[in-house]
Formats: sequence, C-alpha cells, structure tokens
Amino acid sequence: MSSIDRATESFVKAIKSSEEYLAYRAELEKILGQPGLKERIDEFRERNFRMQAEQDIDFERLDRFEKEYENFRQEPLVADFLAAELAFCKMMQEATDEIIREIDFQ
Repeated sequence: MSSIDRATESFVKAIKSSEEYLAYRAELEKILGQPGLKERIDEFRERNFRMQAEQDIDFERLDRFEKEYENFRQEPLVADFLAAELAFCKMMQEATDEIIREIDFQ
C-alpha cells in the first residue's frame, strides 16, 4: 500500500469519525425512517440547484419556489437534516480547498 493510499484511508476514517459526519448520518437515518421524505428533500435540492445555476435568475420564480417550500423547510426533521448536511459539506469543502492550496494545484 502506498503512502497516498494509507493517508487516504486515514483521511476517510477521520471524516467518518468527525462530528459533522456523525451528525449528518444521524439526521439521514431519521429522514430515511420517514417514507417518501428523502425523495421530497432530493426534489427540493434538485429544483433549488437548477434555479441557482441559471444564468438569468427569475426572481419571481425564485420567490414562488421559496414560498412553496417554506413550510417544508421548517419541518424539524427536514431543517435538522439540511443543517447537518450543510455543515458536513462545508467541512468537506474546506478540507478540499486546503489540499488544493497546499499542493499548489492550478
């Protein structure tokens, strides 16, 4: 096993034992225990991503989308899951950014 393989294995173990990952997994398990909820969250995220990725943002459509999902996002299971997911994603992004900075990859 190469030093990169060992470091990767160690990095993955560190991620899996991080507070952010453990919180994300705990919230995911709660979501998966509710039939259809994961699918509704996935639909929300997909629609949100598509609107955010558009070149010309239609603010009226964005406002309708926000209103449509306002109550959904306030459901405790949904809000807790999305917050845990965001915290985990931020942690991963920061780690990736640090790796890229340190190896001077352009």
